[in-house]
Amino acid sequence: MKALVYTGPEALDYREAPDPEPGADALIRVAHVGICGSDMHAWAGHDERRPAPLILGHEVSGTVIDGPGAGSRVAVNPLVTCGACGACRSGRDNLCGTRQIISMPPREGAFAELLAMPPGNLIAIPDGVPTEKAVLAEPLACGWHAVRLSQQVLDGPVEEMRCLVIGGGAVGLGAALVLSAQGAPEIHIAETNPARRAVVARAGDFRVYDPAAEDSPEEVDLVIDAAGFEPTRALASAAVRPGGAILHIGLGSAAGGLDIRRMTLQEITFIGTYTYSAADFRDTAAAIFAGRLGSLDWAEVRPLSEGARAFADIGAGRAAAPKVVLAP
Repeated sequence: MKALVYTGPEALDYREAPDPEPGADALIRVAHVGICGSDMHAWAGHDERRPAPLILGHEVSGTVIDGPGAGSRVAVNPLVTCGACGACRSGRDNLCGTRQIISMPPREGAFAELLAMPPGNLIAIPDGVPTEKAVLAEPLACGWHAVRLSQQVLDGPVEEMRCLVIGGGAVGLGAALVLSAQGAPEIHIAETNPARRAVVARAGDFRVYDPAAEDSPEEVDLVIDAAGFEPTRALASAAVRPGGAILHIGLGSAAGGLDIRRMTLQEITFIGTYTYSAADFRDTAAAIFAGRLGSLDWAEVRPLSEGARAFADIGAGRAAAPKVVLAP
């Protein structure tokens, strides 16, 4: 099969790679695969969990061509868990102690023509839903999971919450779309890239602004940091109201930014949020299939063979789309 192989910092090689050996898994012909922020960190050489050479990519849709479900178009949950530990049994399978995710050893990723996955990780795509929209289930499930967790600590329903999302990529925009679908009356999105701001502003009824040039909202009930850098954590710390919550998804940098004194004195809840549970993934996919998360027409599709240029464009800030999707 052809695959886009990460070979070292800022280096990707489109070349022949061994076909996966599915065993009891389903063999999937990949239709679309999204470029995630974690793929960008690996490409830049900043993720020791993803050593070269490695096939990256974990946001996937395609068609099962062999094994269970052959012939079905599917969205792929990339998290493979044991199903038996305490975390799995309690519905927090994203915290499984033996979890694996494709694009991280020992599992190769999906920037390739073929992928093998356990059948339990596959969600059938209904007729009429294109695979380039179904592939967004993975990044949007991250926001779905964060919004669900916020309801465990906030002192009111989403329908009463002023919200700030930091970062207008697919995860941040997805979180905003989830908030909107659940009735949040006021949603601000902070995004520094002017081209991306224009795209995000057309995706929903949001106030999209440049936090470097405009005032950020104050007394916000819920902040979702989908970027995860020192300045974004500082913005979250300043914007959230007493008793509010910060949900931290982004993995941009590892330290700095939080105002620990203010968080302590004002009883602000900080929750680190990692991926999603299997139920979150299913619920997000169902919401996409039902049209509850908008038109989802803001992704840009490029050929997998041009993946190296796509990574370079994203890294240089030349990509306006919140999500770039590759098609083998």
